[in-house]
Amino acid sequence: MAKNKLTESAVKEAKPTTKQFKLSDGGGLYLLVHSNGSKYWRFDFRFDGKQKSSSLGVWPEVTLATARTKRNEAKKKIKEGVNPIEEKKRK
Repeated sequence: MAKNKLTESAVKEAKPTTKQFKLSDGGGLYLLVHSNGSKYWRFDFRFDGKQKSSSLGVWPEVTLATARTKRNEAKKKIKEGVNPIEEKKRK
């Protein structure tokens, strides 16, 4: 799967529609654009055979580069056998 498909300008120019939609960056990372115009970074992954989704923050507070870094850190934790969502809850 191709990674880093989004650009910061594409994120900035994403306009809300009547339904929420996703802009995929690859590697499980995507921007969820809500109908009210808010934009949330999400990361989908599988852990223990189950589909999980982790929130990485709200754009523009969390930039595209920061969201990619958070995705890569979460992938490392998954490889080590650590659920990033559970670790986030413990903190």
